[in-house]
Amino acid sequence: MVNNSLTSTNFEGLTLFKRGKVRDVYDLGEYYLIVSTDRLSAFDVIMNEGIPLKGKILNRISAFWFEYTKDVIENHIISMNVDEYPEVCKPFKADLINRSMLVKKAELIPIECIVRGYITGSGWNDYKKTGQICGIKLPDGLVESEKLDEPIFTPSTKAEIGLHDENITEEQAISIIGSEAYNILKDTTINVYKKASDYALSKGIIIADTKMEFGYYNGKVILIDELLTPDSSRFWPLNEYKKGISQNSFDKQYVRDYLLSINFNKQPPPPDLPEDVILNTSKKYQESLFMLTGEKIS
Repeated sequence: MVNNSLTSTNFEGLTLFKRGKVRDVYDLGEYYLIVSTDRLSAFDVIMNEGIPLKGKILNRISAFWFEYTKDVIENHIISMNVDEYPEVCKPFKADLINRSMLVKKAELIPIECIVRGYITGSGWNDYKKTGQICGIKLPDGLVESEKLDEPIFTPSTKAEIGLHDENITEEQAISIIGSEAYNILKDTTINVYKKASDYALSKGIIIADTKMEFGYYNGKVILIDELLTPDSSRFWPLNEYKKGISQNSFDKQYVRDYLLSINFNKQPPPPDLPEDVILNTSKKYQESLFMLTGEKIS
């Protein structure tokens, strides 16, 4: 199989600020340049193979949501038009088109802001053990994938690559970032989620949960990183939804399920992914973009 994915960038002459699980970030002085590669991480382990078109799709979906929610909160986007980037980026135009964004240099607020509208994943596991998620008591008798009466805010730590994010309580989050910032992040995360999930439902997608990141810019809290993508969210097809069971998914859960089926120990090194898993994952990402925006990317 010829896998035409971009799994890494190395732009000579540009200063690499950091390489995340999926994104390569360059420091251009006044701005950051974020490049969405086709890398895929599952259980916080980066797979050997890229997923074709994944980075372009993530970039486009983030752009859509940043525009859609800008009335709720300011975000970090300066431009996604490569022709408007600084001159030093021009030699790399071919790699940057459709998979990059020029953004404000915000100071990262060091927690992951997770909002859950449905009970699934690690939240479901915690609920089965304790009846709670991140210290929030939930009603008795909930079943897997059930819709919550109201979305809940369940922050986590922000781990380095290779380590796992850990759910934390409200008190723990406040001890890290302070109560004022915590309240802003909680309210904003829930408001963005509600607006986006209502829209997604109208397009046939349930956003079960998602995580967001924020930073300080000129003294204000702004939305940064990616937004409501299949990497940072669980997307479920509305027409297949049935509570009480795990759901089919438009996101990388497909890869997670494959890894669980072969008893992957969730530690590096990762196993090689079969061709059908790579291609079907790419199709799921493409389908989510088309359902949300009506767009196709090649």
